[in-house]
Amino acid sequence: MSSVVLATAGYDHTIRFWEATSGICYRTLQYTDSQVNKLEITAEKQYVAAAGNSQVRLFEVNSNDPQPVMSYDGHAGNVTAVGFQKDSKWMYTGGEDGTVRVWDLRTPGCQREYGSRAAVNTVVLHPNQGELISGDQTGHIRVWDLTANACSCELVPEVGTAVRSLTVALDGSMIVAGNNHGTCYVWRMLRGTTLTTHFEPLHKLRAHGSHVLKCLISPDVQQLATTSSDKTVKLWNLDGFGLDRTLTGHTRWVWDAVFSVDAAYLVTASSDATARLWDLSSGEAIRTYSGHHKAIVCCALNDSAIDGRDGEA
Repeated sequence: MSSVVLATAGYDHTIRFWEATSGICYRTLQYTDSQVNKLEITAEKQYVAAAGNSQVRLFEVNSNDPQPVMSYDGHAGNVTAVGFQKDSKWMYTGGEDGTVRVWDLRTPGCQREYGSRAAVNTVVLHPNQGELISGDQTGHIRVWDLTANACSCELVPEVGTAVRSLTVALDGSMIVAGNNHGTCYVWRMLRGTTLTTHFEPLHKLRAHGSHVLKCLISPDVQQLATTSSDKTVKLWNLDGFGLDRTLTGHTRWVWDAVFSVDAAYLVTASSDATARLWDLSSGEAIRTYSGHHKAIVCCALNDSAIDGRDGEA
């Protein structure tokens, strides 16, 4: 299982790496600058990016060096989103300063900056690698066309209600936005003749009675996971949007979730200072990762095959 990289972080200023199966923490990194808001692991498992208050630090996954290999400064305030282009050529971020930024991993400094006019809570990269999609505090969803270097589309599903989380299906077929009212909006994504993405409303899902903190489409595009301030995680069937399961056990807000590559397992991160590994066939938590002293607000998992073949763990 050494090819599995599982990391968690949050408000105790540490990033912890775990043996997924045993639940043993084998490495702890100090993140002295601030709390850690988001974690993301590169596809080839070389680096983990940790987004904090006004900066992103890049650490080597398989190293004993406690120092970051690169630091990215430029945001003002919390960096709320971080992710990588599929070949790890560049990184994208979003922040409370209302900007979406693109960073070339081979050179310091920010290459591009897009202004959202409100605090950005979530940014995702379209599988076509050519569009970034952001959701902000005022409820705006914007598509940033990297080729045209401009905003190509804007949606406001619920005026004034913060978009907390966005997720795009790996096949590019749909996008889901989860908001502070516990609602998930689902759209089909259609390609026009101009290659611009069009959104066709598909479903409005009343997922939770309070904030949706994370929504995530499974790698096989069969299920949608939602995590909430109501302490639960719910799994919805994307064929009809019925509720498949509710995962209970966390005792405080559940901030983040990530699927295993085969969609059989889910890792969740909670303010109760634990992360959990759920077997989705049974709905049971089969491992609890304990060791953080404060809220865990982010988790990252990369259990894909080293040789790059899809769907093999």
